[in-house]
Amino acid sequence: MTIYNLGSINLDHLYQLDHFVRPGETMASNSYQCLLGGKGANQSVALAKAGAKVKHVGAIHHSDQAVIDQLESLGVDTGLIKRIDVPTGHAIIQLTKAAENSIILYQGANHALTEAQVDEVLSQASAGDWVLLQNETNLIEYTMRKAQENKVKVAFNPAPMDAELTQKVLGFVDLLIVNEVEAMDLIGTTDIDSTIAAFPKAYPDLAVLMTLGKAGVCYFDGEERLSVKAFSVEAVDTTAAGDTFIGFCLSSLMKGENMKQAITRACAASAICVTRLGAASAIPTQDEVTAFLAKNS
Repeated sequence: MTIYNLGSINLDHLYQLDHFVRPGETMASNSYQCLLGGKGANQSVALAKAGAKVKHVGAIHHSDQAVIDQLESLGVDTGLIKRIDVPTGHAIIQLTKAAENSIILYQGANHALTEAQVDEVLSQASAGDWVLLQNETNLIEYTMRKAQENKVKVAFNPAPMDAELTQKVLGFVDLLIVNEVEAMDLIGTTDIDSTIAAFPKAYPDLAVLMTLGKAGVCYFDGEERLSVKAFSVEAVDTTAAGDTFIGFCLSSLMKGENMKQAITRACAASAICVTRLGAASAIPTQDEVTAFLAKNS
């Protein structure tokens, strides 16, 4: 079983600051790093580190071979990444001492995917495979339609949130992964309980994973509802926490674990991730997650 992750690849320019830069202010950063990032790449790395078979589908500038080398070193199949003349996407990230972040995205090659590329990818997929998408690339709706035609399941993490686009494509989605704010925006509610009640009525065939930050994670569909508490750790950088959760959760589900087991393992992976700086570099290994669970169960 393979997960085809049609997702962004960014170079993350990470600046550690005492506080976010204010209008008109110039300030020196405490440190600087250029790291592999992008929600798509982060999720592919998390999937690979969690033991899933993941093929990343995306695009970068042809000069950025180092990106390919790093993804491959982390276990990601890069054979479906196109090298093109458009600059690789990048992000400028401000990270404060309170572990809050502020991010500016440049889409670049992430929005240069073609229908022919999507068609080529999905012609390789088999029934039982999954397509994973975020909202940092183009051709979201096209990819979902083609996936449905090919009887491939779709997992969608619509971040950064575009409520209009997401509402338009939910009929093609098997598993929606959102935080509580995104979920409320989508369904037009103002609290978590009414959100959980409203989703199955509006989308009876949709399964939803809703992350709640420090409160944990809630899963619900037309038949089941369950909650898992978050692990308590001291966070230093939350940049890739959600991506780590998604990768480990999907990988566990692919291995046949039940939803509660998958969420618990994914919460543990996220807890480790937030104690480290960076995005892809902060994602833990399977062994680290297993050891964490042994200590915190």
